Amino acid sequence: MSRLLSLLFGRLPIGWLQLRHNRGRLLAALAGVAFATMLVFVQLGIMGALNGTIRTSYTPFTGDIIISSNDGNTLADGSPLARRTLYRALAIDGVVAAAPLYVGKLDWRRPDGSVASLQVIGLPIEAEKFTGPQVTPLIRNLAVADTALIDRQTRGVDATALAGVGPSKPLQFEVNDRTISGIGTISIGGGFSADGIMVVSDQTFLSLFPNRISGTPSHLLLKVSDLAQSVALVRQLQDRFTGEPIEVHTLDEMIAKDVRYQTTQRPTGVIFGFGVFMGVLVGIVIVYQVLSTDVADHLREYATLKAVGYPHRFFLSIVFEEALVLAAMGFIPGLILAMGIYQVMSQATGLPVLMSPERALMVFAGTLLASTLSGALAARRLKGADPADLF
Repeated sequence: MSRLLSLLFGRLPIGWLQLRHNRGRLLAALAGVAFATMLVFVQLGIMGALNGTIRTSYTPFTGDIIISSNDGNTLADGSPLARRTLYRALAIDGVVAAAPLYVGKLDWRRPDGSVASLQVIGLPIEAEKFTGPQVTPLIRNLAVADTALIDRQTRGVDATALAGVGPSKPLQFEVNDRTISGIGTISIGGGFSADGIMVVSDQTFLSLFPNRISGTPSHLLLKVSDLAQSVALVRQLQDRFTGEPIEVHTLDEMIAKDVRYQTTQRPTGVIFGFGVFMGVLVGIVIVYQVLSTDVADHLREYATLKAVGYPHRFFLSIVFEEALVLAAMGFIPGLILAMGIYQVMSQATGLPVLMSPERALMVFAGTLLASTLSGALAARRLKGADPADLF
């Protein structure tokens, strides 16, 4: 390590030698940095899982433009729309197709007494242009009343029990006091608001939710003739519905809005975001304490070197060297611990808590930055060090 740092800094690695001199303090500092790094990773992993499950909840359907009520910030909330809005949207040049989208939530009480919450997506069976790749080959099978496509990754459900489900081997189950036949499966997974997804026809959806009527879909999906004109058509539709409680977005904009709302305004997202901040703060405080103590212990030596002509930047380089060593060496065990926790969390919750290279690089850069900031704070005492006062 000493030889490597000598080549890197072009001088004797004084910072590393000072850290190594007190091994107990070094190990305590590395444990603190590793803990802070792990904490940040865990919070970011949960945030990433939240964002990922929001996006995957849109995969059963597709479209270029989506029309929603203006009191809804996510796919699942907001007031229903009037179906006549669909026909008014079709009157806009460039809009070539439209379909109603129904969204609801219900509980699936299984024979063992456990309950899984399902987000229910209802689409007309003729709306193949608006179905996602997993649903398109199976949508016509939903023409039979009370049939459904079941998410085989539904949290808490044994995937092997759904492995052979198909038209020739339906799965009978009860939801909302109705017997539903699962005639196919899709693979999406649960999220923070539901354990899984179920796709049904619009008619089956209305039978499951008797308080809803066909004239009040949750959203409207539109296809346009030229994707390059999507943004311009969104503006045209917004102008057409001026003064009405309606919002128009491209589907990508709607997904981004959903993610933004749930991560910045919903309690879950705010709590995890605050957890990231606390992890960074813990890391800064720990590194600052270690470096500040080290500076205090060697203040006489630093002052002497300063008296013989060493510039302040030399002392800064020593403190920053210590900060970077602590960041780099503490990051590795923090990363390993976080990966283990990710695996445990993913298996326990069914959420996509995954480590990505981008996240690892981002946290590493953040660790280096936080440690450098701690070093800058700790080095302030050196600037005013005067040998005349210390000896």
